[in-house]
This record gives sequence, C-alpha cells and structure tokens, in this order.
Amino acid sequence: MIKIEELKKAFGETIACDITSFTVNDGDVLGLVGNNGAGKTTLFRLILDLLKPDKGHVEIDGIDPSESEDWKGFTAAYIDEGFLIDYLTPEEYFAFLGKISGMPQKEVDARLSTYEHFAGGEVFGQKKLIRNLSAGNKQKVGIISALLRQPRLAILDEPFNFLDPSSQGQLKHLITDYAAQTGSTIIISSHNLQHTVDISTRIALLEKGHIIRDMKNESIEQTRDELAAYFDLQ
Repeated sequence: MIKIEELKKAFGETIACDITSFTVNDGDVLGLVGNNGAGKTTLFRLILDLLKPDKGHVEIDGIDPSESEDWKGFTAAYIDEGFLIDYLTPEEYFAFLGKISGMPQKEVDARLSTYEHFAGGEVFGQKKLIRNLSAGNKQKVGIISALLRQPRLAILDEPFNFLDPSSQGQLKHLITDYAAQTGSTIIISSHNLQHTVDISTRIALLEKGHIIRDMKNESIEQTRDELAAYFDLQ
C-alpha cells in the first residue's frame, strides 16, 4: 500500500524524518508511536503530499503523490481541525464531502447512521457550526469525515485526543470493526499506548525521525511490555 524510500526532511538542524526504507502492507492497522517531536505528524504530511521532502519519495499503491492525484480517490485522512470547513454544520460538511465524492445524499445519510453512537447525540442535529463545537466533537467530525467514503487507506493523527473515556472506547471498536469489514489499511498515531496496541496489527516506534522498531503485534501483552520499557513506564 505505502512504500517509503530514502525519505528525509529537516527543519534547520532538526531532523524531522529520516527513513531509509519502510513498507505499509495492504490491510495493516499500523500504530505509529513516539514522544513529542518524534516526527509522526511530519511523516503523515509527507505521505499526504502536504509537505515536500528534502530527499526520497513515497508511493501510495504505486502512485507518487507528488506527480498524480489518483491516490486521493481511495485515501482519506484527519490530521487536525484545519482539515474541517468550520463555517458549516457537521451535516452540511458531510453532505459536501458526499457531493464531491459523487455519493448520493441517501447514501451519505445511511453511512452517517452507523456513527450515531460514536457521535453521542452531540454532533448530529445540533444546528451548530463546526467552529462552535467542543474540541472533542470537532475530533468526532474529523474522524467520521475521514471514514465516510470508506477509503482503502485512512490516516488518523492522534484520534483519541480530546475524546472522553467512553468515546475513546467506542473509537477503538469503530476502527477495529472498520478494518475487519473493509480490509482497509489504517495508520494512526497516538500517545495512548494502551489503545494503540489494542487495535493495531503492527507497531512502528519513531524516534527523532527514525523508525527504530517495527513490531508485529502478535502478543498484546508482550508489545505493551516492550513499549513500557522503552517509554520508561514500568
């Protein structure tokens, strides 16, 4: 699904990304973990062609994002609220996404109905502009918008941020169910190690722009122990 070769990005003397070779396979649920400044968001922005690398390249399903936009038809992401059109209500925003994707409104409505539990009665039908929603509800709008088109590749940066414990638990089930039902490739970054390990089939540990560990998450307890040792949580 994603191939990275000799990808480098620096801001001044700070190395934000330095990855020699890395592949994300079809159907992976990849958890990207690392401390602040490890380069997680920079890597996402490089993959999505929102940031130009100093060297190297990325391919999404064989497509160079800097040379063609064909990858956008099967890729969706939510990095931060800058991705939202905040002068619309959630319903208007979802309708807009459906329209530009060629999705009939009835289909948009049907898909949104599957997210009602996650929305928690605070997103739909409130007649509020997105800009006036709480941080947690903006986060929900962003996550729903990323999954609405049922992309084959979904990238979510810190999706558990701003969500209350109940919503975090619902999101874990939502991502797990979505991956199982669609076979899509999902990449998330998160500081919440427990949630990330619970839902990921694979964990990549990023440090100062380098991927220093790439772990198959075959044993949740073992993976948690390895990450706890690295982050000095024991």
